[in-house]
Amino acid sequence: MDNKEFGNQLEKRTKLFALSIIKLSVSLPNTPESRVIKNQVTKSGTSIGANYREANRSRSKADFKNKIKISESEASETVYWLELIEDMNWVAHDKLKTILIEANEILAIFTSISNKLKS
Repeated sequence: MDNKEFGNQLEKRTKLFALSIIKLSVSLPNTPESRVIKNQVTKSGTSIGANYREANRSRSKADFKNKIKISESEASETVYWLELIEDMNWVAHDKLKTILIEANEILAIFTSISNKLKS
């Protein structure tokens, strides 16, 4: 698989992930505490793909690196919020497990890309 094909697949994957985050967000309880977490996880979970898409259309190598680092950071933040949701038992474990696995895989991908850009 070449870089362009990989990029297209990762754009699709992060978009599907964003959709799953939005669906999860809708299912969270409507309490003051959960609304805070709902807002945060929705922002960070949808930002991953948006920043990656911008990275793929960047004007310079430095801009590309910056957007990749933002995607990595947003993925890490999303894992954090998902872990809080899990610890609060706001969503059935089996429903959250799949999203959490995907979040960790996406984080690993962006961490790997970011590490390769350092060398």
